[in-house]
Amino acid sequence: MTNNIKDRIQSDLQQAKATGQLRSERIREIVKSAVAQLSSEFKEGSSEIRTIVKDAVAAVVDNLQDKGTELKEEVTASIEGAIEGVNTNRHAAIVKTQSELQKLQAQIDSEEEKIQQDVDGILAEIQETGKEKTSNVKSAIESAVDTIKSSEEVALLKKRYAQLQAQLAIVRANMAARYGGRGDEVQNYLEEAKNWYNQARPQAEALATQVEQKRSQLDDKLGEAGTIVAQKERQIKHILRDLLLATADLFKDKEPTDKEVVHK
Repeated sequence: MTNNIKDRIQSDLQQAKATGQLRSERIREIVKSAVAQLSSEFKEGSSEIRTIVKDAVAAVVDNLQDKGTELKEEVTASIEGAIEGVNTNRHAAIVKTQSELQKLQAQIDSEEEKIQQDVDGILAEIQETGKEKTSNVKSAIESAVDTIKSSEEVALLKKRYAQLQAQLAIVRANMAARYGGRGDEVQNYLEEAKNWYNQARPQAEALATQVEQKRSQLDDKLGEAGTIVAQKERQIKHILRDLLLATADLFKDKEPTDKEVVHK
């Protein structure tokens, strides 16, 4: 087992070196492929798999140790590749489950929208009926309907839910970028985060300047992350980390008070 994976990795490294493609990204892919193929023959979490990982990293070190201080990036790439290779099957299962959850979420959103439409229709009929009543009754009905429509508790719950979903999507993007996710998968998570983030925007006419600046920065970071993913650069991990911290900081903001809202 040890010789098999070492021989394969060293052979692939030599081939990449001969063609001038021996960069950290290529090293990561070589190790990932070798580890994924061999570890699939063993039970997840077994001692054999841990040995495979150690041997894979050792093969890279042995092959490139003459680089001296420049070896750190290659070793890092080999460790990342080994971790991604070991978790290939698990990650595929996560992606499948996540896809199913998104479909269920879409169904839930659709049903909730239908409920809201039904409620709006009922309230409209109640208001229409109230027009035939005395002024006092009419006023009471309109006031009651307006209170139900503008329930602050419901609005706040919906906003907080959307905020949490946005943060969870960014966490998933981070996890995917670090543990073997493809670029399109990371991009999908970022789009999901952006959609939830837009739903979490306060409905006030205007926000305090500080809050608005933070939201603008988050928009910029989401756009930057999407661009980096498209370019398939390793910088994406740092961008996603900053994006997660920015989101957490933004969502700590308190609800805007009457003093913070500027009415036109």
